[in-house]
Amino acid sequence: MSSTQDTNRYDRPLERRVTRRNFIVWYLAGLLTALVVAIIAPILVYIYPPPGQTKRQGIKIQLPKPLDQIEPGTAVEFESPPHTGFLMVDGGGDNYAGKIGFKGYVVNLGQELVVLSATCSHLGCQINPPSGSQKLFLCPCHGSEFNLDGKVVHGPAIAPLSHYAWHASGQGEITVLGVPLPGVG
Repeated sequence: MSSTQDTNRYDRPLERRVTRRNFIVWYLAGLLTALVVAIIAPILVYIYPPPGQTKRQGIKIQLPKPLDQIEPGTAVEFESPPHTGFLMVDGGGDNYAGKIGFKGYVVNLGQELVVLSATCSHLGCQINPPSGSQKLFLCPCHGSEFNLDGKVVHGPAIAPLSHYAWHASGQGEITVLGVPLPGVG
């Protein structure tokens, strides 16, 4: 009879009684795991953002006048469409390559057209377009002045205006390198 009892004992899965100590250990281990996951998960999403949300793309901008009708020594203002921003390709001061801007100017320098960011390199204010006979971009915040090619004429800014990467894509239309910004604008 004892041999049958031994066989049955091995056929059954291991039985463990749940003691108070085991319950508390497993409860605290589960609680600690949940806490660590709740802290680490948002950090990982921040460090490794989902792909495709900041993909660079060309943003088509319709200008108020065709490129060949922009007179030498003048600038034409444009803004980014809603939920998009333009990428600066160079800069200094408050501007840097990769910084996002939302406004710019197409400037006819006589021999060439350039596209400048409307963000002041001093502290990031939006500069005003040239007006009247004065061929200068003016910063309304601290009084910096920039000539038509973006170089500093009068401080406190010490770095020139940033440029945008662009190409002509039609009569009165340009394509500027930018990124989609869901929820902005």
